[in-house]
Amino acid sequence: MSDSTGWLAAPPPLPSLRRGPEPARIGNVLVGTASWTEKTLVASRAFYPAGVTTAEQRLRYYTRHFPVVEVDATYYALPSLENARRWAERTPPDFVFGVKAYAALTQHPVEPLRLDKDIQQSLPDKLRGAKSVYARDLPPGILDQIWLRFRGALAPLASAGKLGYVLFQMPRWFVPSRESATYLEQVAERLAGFQVAVEFRQSGWMTERRAPRTLDFLRRTGLVYVGVDEPQGTAASVPPVAAATSEALSVVRFHGRRVETWTRPGVSTTERFRYLYRPEELREWVDRIRDLAGKSRQVYALMNNCYRHYGVENAKDLAGLLAAA
Repeated sequence: MSDSTGWLAAPPPLPSLRRGPEPARIGNVLVGTASWTEKTLVASRAFYPAGVTTAEQRLRYYTRHFPVVEVDATYYALPSLENARRWAERTPPDFVFGVKAYAALTQHPVEPLRLDKDIQQSLPDKLRGAKSVYARDLPPGILDQIWLRFRGALAPLASAGKLGYVLFQMPRWFVPSRESATYLEQVAERLAGFQVAVEFRQSGWMTERRAPRTLDFLRRTGLVYVGVDEPQGTAASVPPVAAATSEALSVVRFHGRRVETWTRPGVSTTERFRYLYRPEELREWVDRIRDLAGKSRQVYALMNNCYRHYGVENAKDLAGLLAAA
């Protein structure tokens, strides 16, 4: 039994997680989730078998079901070269990662205590002791170092052909402006050679009047537009537009439809994305994704409703719908 938020009182039996192709690859469309280590997913015991308990075992098991995954941890702390090496070594040759850009690079605040130790020590005293710091307040030299370390840490994935894209999820205050356009141009320059995918969280970018300009700008700049399924009716709501701005790649991310938690302050990430899609809701995207598959060489569809089994369940649902279409 589910309520209007998609919440289930109890997880469905394990066989319901065995739908669709494994791994979830339908032609040039790869379906996966936005995490393979999310705490409530692991705790639910609805996906990983009892004997799968280590980080390595979970990743290897995940790859049996899905051909793509998004790394969320890189938003909160700079990735390490060693972790990227492990990810590349523990996955099949055709497996790919989406990597979420570090918060400072997307103009979100960062916690100084989570920066590399030498960077922490280079900060002015007033910043080092702060709970959070915005990128605009960091000394330019330190920000340059963060960019270099972020890019450098992804080298093992890139050299193995497993770096599908780098996700720039921009904040709600990143509004359409000349300054914002200039910043995205700089992002493309700093990460030249990588596929950079941009997700907006501000409705102004994709109004009926503005959307053609936004998409044309992304095409000219070589950036991938991220289509979203998310709650509607707020200032942070972007309409569910499927648009290809790159012949190489298109990306779609599913955030659930819990409008009551989408912009509420203080809501945990788990609660914000606690939504289990119904098949008819996912079916709305089948033709859109098939259209993207005809315009881009690769399409990645990622479930970000990472609460318990919801993401893996819906990823398999979507893969099954696409395979049957």
